[in-house]
Amino acid sequence: MLPVAASIDFGAGTELAIAFALGLGFGFCLERAGFGSARKLTAVFYLYDMSVVKVMFTAIVTAMTGLWILSAAGVLSLPELYLEPTYLAAQAIGGLIFGAGFMIGGYCPGTSIAAIATGSRDAILYALGMLLGVAAYAELTPGLDAWYKAGAQADVTLPSLTGTGMGAWTAAFIAFLALAAWGMRRLESRFAAWRPAR
Repeated sequence: MLPVAASIDFGAGTELAIAFALGLGFGFCLERAGFGSARKLTAVFYLYDMSVVKVMFTAIVTAMTGLWILSAAGVLSLPELYLEPTYLAAQAIGGLIFGAGFMIGGYCPGTSIAAIATGSRDAILYALGMLLGVAAYAELTPGLDAWYKAGAQADVTLPSLTGTGMGAWTAAFIAFLALAAWGMRRLESRFAAWRPAR
């Protein structure tokens, strides 16, 4: 629960309250940014509105920069952060399934809940389909578990793979974000004619 959890012992009730407040705030921001709309979310696949990519990439680079600053200041130890284990085959297949669901349904799990909060019926159907998928995965887990864990790798990070420090990677990602933002603006201009009439 935030980097301060290492130095402050939150009770279970407090952690749940903080998580609930953060969830409400996140959902509110998603909806206010227009990410509760399937049209807005799928526009990225038609290249005339790259808002989703811009927000996600900016969030990743902001978090990366914040973690590096906290680490450099001695407030946070990067090796102590939890990293999801690397299962290349399973994660590649999962990413393809997730991407297909996003493209076809027009939502991701978080944005579907934000859309449900505003009364979107298609988001309700999407969320029900998502829950059915989760239930199916839970039923198949005993067999899948052994398969994907057989391909487990040690923690994989860019610094560990390349021997280049976190600071250099942070600077590279900031530069790439600036370049990507320029490129996305060009794409939006190029494909603006594809934008549907309101």
